[in-house]
Amino acid sequence: MAMIEITDLEKTYQGGIHAVKGINVSIADGEFIVLVGPSGCGKSTMLRMVAGLETITGGTVSIGDRVVNDLDPAERDIAMVFQNYALYPHMSVRQNLSYGLKNQGLPKAVIETRVAEAARILEIGDYLDRKPRNLSGGQRQRVAMGRAIVREPAAFLFDEPLSNLDAKLRVQMRGEIKQLQKRLGTTSIYVTHDQLEAMTLADRLVVLNGGVIEQIGTPLEVYRKPASTFVASFIGSPAMNLIAAEHADGMARVGDASLNIRQQLNGTKRITLGIRPEDLLPVSAGTAGALPLTVAYVEELGAQRLVHGHVGGQSLVAAMDVERDITDVVHVTANMAALHIFDVETQQRLN
Repeated sequence: MAMIEITDLEKTYQGGIHAVKGINVSIADGEFIVLVGPSGCGKSTMLRMVAGLETITGGTVSIGDRVVNDLDPAERDIAMVFQNYALYPHMSVRQNLSYGLKNQGLPKAVIETRVAEAARILEIGDYLDRKPRNLSGGQRQRVAMGRAIVREPAAFLFDEPLSNLDAKLRVQMRGEIKQLQKRLGTTSIYVTHDQLEAMTLADRLVVLNGGVIEQIGTPLEVYRKPASTFVASFIGSPAMNLIAAEHADGMARVGDASLNIRQQLNGTKRITLGIRPEDLLPVSAGTAGALPLTVAYVEELGAQRLVHGHVGGQSLVAAMDVERDITDVVHVTANMAALHIFDVETQQRLN
């Protein structure tokens, strides 16, 4: 196990494409970090630079007490799990697990012990003599993780390893990955575009956008106190409502309604209010701060329903109890303790 220190990391491709822009992240020994963001945000490029699969344009990557910028991937003491499993199709599971260890010249007894332990941990002992083509997607991914485990590396690097699995199996596998990482205590970096996957797995999230870090924090910190409108809209399902409002004297005007935001904003006139659907509360018409939500459609989710509509020409989604009757117009107000306020120009958090 080892700390990973990423300092002023840069990646520029030919043609001036600036994919990673001065990234700084310190990853503690044994920590599970998830890099999350939309396609093209730089997360996979960043992971590949840590792995040694991409050259570093600027900055440094340290694993343990070594700067590894100029080291080959095999010299970095890392193990990587890919999206496409990357198993040798002509080899059995046992051979796939042991191949890298044989190349290291480890004694046969050590190899057999490590393979048996990985098979026990991942519950793939019954598949050791099968070829990858005779395994399901979930079993293949377990083998890919087993190949990383037997290496006993300083760090695991996961590049969207669950993307090829169906939804039910993804839920099962991410739980297994989390338990496995806690049991082994190996420093891990995991890349995904799925914010739910990120929230489930991470000790800390690194939210990336356009090659820069928008926010670093625990899943709850990022969810409860997003640093920008990008983070607010990306983290959380359903997404946070972002509503344009006019501010004056501690009040925010949305359409014909006014909300007491209980905060003076140094004369700021235009703001963006962030309200999560579960923080919109049904009220009677005429209640102070009531927003008239004109209903467009209702999304039934079983345990709750999402009411989609418009307030003052702006889209709004409210989470409501399934027992509540939904009319053409329902009135809601924000839980003010859970209100998020952002600057229109910088898109950064104000409260």
